[in-house]
Amino acid sequence: MNKEKTDKKLRLAFALNGFPDQMTYQFFTLTIFGYYFAVVNIPTLYMWIGYTVWGLWNAFNDPLMGYFSDKKKFGKLGKRKFFITLSFIPLCLMMIFLFSSPVEPIGIEWRFFYFLAIMMLFELIYTAFDVNVKALFPEMWPTEEERSKTNIFLRVLTIVAILTAFLIPTIIPPINPDYEQAQLDPQGARLTYIINGAIIGIIVLIIGAFFVLRGIRENKETQEQLESRPKFFKSLKTTLKNKNFLFLVLANMMTWYVLTIMTSIFQFYVQFVLGISDTNPAFGIFKTFFYYGFSIILAFLVAVICMPLHKKLGMKYGMRNGFMLTMAVMGATFLLFLLLSNNLISHIFGIVIAGTIGFGLSGILFYFDILMGDVIDKDELESGMKRSASFYGANAFIHRFSIILFISSVVFTFQYTPWSSSFGITDPALVSMPLKLLFSVGPAIACFVALLFMYFYDLHGEKLKEMRAKLIN
Repeated sequence: MNKEKTDKKLRLAFALNGFPDQMTYQFFTLTIFGYYFAVVNIPTLYMWIGYTVWGLWNAFNDPLMGYFSDKKKFGKLGKRKFFITLSFIPLCLMMIFLFSSPVEPIGIEWRFFYFLAIMMLFELIYTAFDVNVKALFPEMWPTEEERSKTNIFLRVLTIVAILTAFLIPTIIPPINPDYEQAQLDPQGARLTYIINGAIIGIIVLIIGAFFVLRGIRENKETQEQLESRPKFFKSLKTTLKNKNFLFLVLANMMTWYVLTIMTSIFQFYVQFVLGISDTNPAFGIFKTFFYYGFSIILAFLVAVICMPLHKKLGMKYGMRNGFMLTMAVMGATFLLFLLLSNNLISHIFGIVIAGTIGFGLSGILFYFDILMGDVIDKDELESGMKRSASFYGANAFIHRFSIILFISSVVFTFQYTPWSSSFGITDPALVSMPLKLLFSVGPAIACFVALLFMYFYDLHGEKLKEMRAKLIN
C-alpha cells in the first residue's frame, strides 16, 4: 500500500511537467503567428522566411540537445534534471520576451530580426526542457502498463495546462482578435500580450517547481556506460535509420501540423468565415476570441473525457491501431468545417464540430509517447543502451518541420488574397474560401498522411509481444 501511494505521488508530481512543457508551447503557438503577422505587421513572405529559418535551426538544435543529454552526467543533478533545471526559469521568462518586440514605426527589418531571434531563442530553451522531460517518461516507467497509468495523469494535467493557456487570453485581459483595430493601437495590443504572457509565466513557475523538485527520478549510469555511447553523427545516423521511428515521427509531424493550424488559424476562421466579430457576436454574446476560446476549451474538455476510452482502445486493440483510428476520425471531422458559413446554424455547428475534434486531440496526446517508448525499448534491446533523449531530440527536429509545412500552406493559400502583402482587407469574402480550404482540407490531408505512415509502422501485434518478452528475459 505504501509503495502504491508513493508511486501515485511520483506519477502526479511527474505529470505536472505538462504545465511548463505544453502550457508554454501552446501559448506560444496560440499567439505568435497572430501577434507578429497582424500586430507587429510582418508580411507573409517575411513570416515564411522566419518560420523556415526557425525550422532549419531545429535541424541543428534538437538532435544535438538530445545527444548531449544522453552523453553526459552533471554531478548530483544527473543528465535530465540538469538541463530541466537550467532551462526552467528562462522558459518562464520567455513568455514575456516573446512580445517585447518593437512595433511600428520601427522599420520592418528590425521587427523581422526580433521575430526571428526570439523564436530561435525560445526554441533553444524549450528544447532543452522538453527533450529531457520526454526522455524521462520511458526511463521512469519501463512497461506499457506503467506508461499507460502514468499517461492518464500526465495527459489529463497536460490538457488542464493547455486549457489554461487558451482561457487566460480570453478573460484576463482578453486579447483583441480584431487585428485591424489592433493595428490602430499596436502599443496597447502589445501590452495586452505581455500581461497575458506574464500571467502564464507565473503559473508555470509555481506549478512547474513541484515537478522539478519532486517529479524526477533518474536511473543511475556509470561513467563507463556514458562514455560507451556512440558519437553524435553515428547516434543520429542510427536513429534516423530506424524505420519504425521514422514512420512514427513523420506521423507525429503531421499531427503537429494539424494542431498548429487549429490553434493559429481558427481565430481567423471564426472572424472571416463565420463572420463573428466584436460588433457581430455569435448568439449576441460570443465575440471572436470568446467564441474561439470556448470552442477550443470544449475540444480539450472532450479530450479529457475521451482519455480513458483511448486507454481501453489501446490496451485492447493496440496503441498503433488506436492512433490510426484517431487519425481517421479527426480527418473526417475537420472536413465538416468546409460546410460552414456566416449564419446561426454554422455558429452552432462550429462549436459542435470543435467539441468532436476533442476525440482526436485525446488520441494524439495519449498514443505517441507510449509508441515512442516501444521504439526506444527495441533500440535498447539491439544496442544495449537507453538513448531516450537522442530519439526525442531527433523527433523534435523532424516534427518541427510541421512549422515549415504550416507557414508554407498559409503563404500558398493567401498568395492570391489581400493578405499576401498586408493584413488589411475590405471584404471578408476575399479570404473566406482560402481560410475554409486551409482550415479543413489541410488538416484532413495531414491526418490521412499520418494514418498512411502508421500503416507501415510494424512494431505491433506479435512482433511487439516478442520484443517485450525478450526485454523481460
